[in-house]
This record gives sequence, C-alpha cells and structure tokens, in this order.
Amino acid sequence: MTSRDQNTSNGALPIIVNPPHLHDPTPNGYCTAVVSPAAGRLAFVSGQGGQDQTGSLSPEFDNQVEQAYFNLAAVLDALGALPKQVVKLTVFVVDHDMSKLHVLTENVKRMFGDTLPAQTLIPVPKLAIDPMLFEVEAVVFLD
Repeated sequence: MTSRDQNTSNGALPIIVNPPHLHDPTPNGYCTAVVSPAAGRLAFVSGQGGQDQTGSLSPEFDNQVEQAYFNLAAVLDALGALPKQVVKLTVFVVDHDMSKLHVLTENVKRMFGDTLPAQTLIPVPKLAIDPMLFEVEAVVFLD
C-alpha cells in the first residue's frame, strides 16, 4: 500500500492501493484501488468529451483525448481540486482497440503523474454525439 504525498486542507488524501501480489497496473496509467478518507466530500464529474470551448470536435482520437483531459482539468480547477484528488476515472472509448491504449496512458500519466487514480475503460459503439470518440468521467475527493 502506498499513500499520496501531499495533504488537502484537512490533512487527509485518498490512499492508493496496489497489492504486491497482483499485476502492477501503474505502467498502464491507473492503480488497483483508492481508499477515500472517512470524512470528506466527493464530487462526481460528468463525462468530459473532446469538445473545445466552441463545441467543436476534432475528428482525430488523439486530439479528442487530449482535449477531454484539458476539459477535466478545467472542471477540477472550478472545484478547487487538484488531479491528485481524483480517486476514480471511467473512460469510454468508441471502437476501442489496443492501438488506442498508448494515447490513453500518455494523457493520464501527463495529468496525474505518479498519483494515478483507479480507472475503468469501457469500449462502446458510440457516445452521445456521433463524432465523439472519447469521454472521461471522474470521482473527486474534495476535502
């Protein structure tokens, strides 16, 4: 079990758990589990897609993923939260195949560094808007 290294205002942050007898998921951009402190508030962030400020979507998967994580960062900022406070991500990928994992892992590691949240990837045939190829939702420990 490892713990996160910096504290929030009340001195507690979620604890990352990667059991040593299981495969290490960190090279893939996630952890096995995250334990939220007993007292605190959670924020549930709706799925963030790859739309820019005007609502436009790039036709490229890579660009949509990068924009979606940019959008998630903006939501975290509006909540007064940091990426290290994200305890769970759920990502939805249209027509997922193994070639897309590198893009996903690169973006998660860029945003979260060594403080990787728990994460689930769900392949889907389509999302809310036809040109959407990617969406990420988050659970955030606020305090």
